[in-house]
Amino acid sequence: MSGMEIASYLMVVVYVISFLAMSAILAKEAGRPVWLFGKGGEKQALPALLFKLAFAGAVIWPLMLAAFGNPVAHDPLHAALDGPWYDVLGHLLVVIGACVALLSQRYMGTSWRIGAAEGEQGAIVDSGPFAISRNPVFLGQALLFIGLFIVLPSLVQAGLTLALLIAIRLQVAIEERVLTASLGQPYLAYRARVRRWLGVTRQLPA
Repeated sequence: MSGMEIASYLMVVVYVISFLAMSAILAKEAGRPVWLFGKGGEKQALPALLFKLAFAGAVIWPLMLAAFGNPVAHDPLHAALDGPWYDVLGHLLVVIGACVALLSQRYMGTSWRIGAAEGEQGAIVDSGPFAISRNPVFLGQALLFIGLFIVLPSLVQAGLTLALLIAIRLQVAIEERVLTASLGQPYLAYRARVRRWLGVTRQLPA
């Protein structure tokens, strides 16, 4: 792997370790578990599996690629996207994505949860990055994976990126249902004010 590819990979590893460490810290601060997959009435097994597959693959696949090479002969994605300028763009997205995701995770404080279950949600966080996106952690993770795909383009990395994006889409839908049921009107007002991914809705004057 090139220097830029190694730097991007190491950034992903640092992100994964930081995500797990910060989750443990926030769980201790909240005095309760933050892992809610498997709890509540919503079926979260599929998104949970896809998240695990995507992040495990993002850590393991580049090592396999460096050690054994791409098992897909004449990978069309590698041929189309390989190049130094793609590496620069991809690395920039990896760094931005990791920073956005980690800062947003820390900003949630004791409201941080992984997964969703009725009655297990913390208070609404609607300031900081959450004032312009309802899902800045997921947004950052998506940028990170898209960036890694651009740096290390391959059919396998494309599959891992797609797995993450599907997991995010499924989990966001689940969390929106749970938050609506658990928090009611305050969350509905937040949904009306801040867009799912990025931006705010213009509020008409009263």
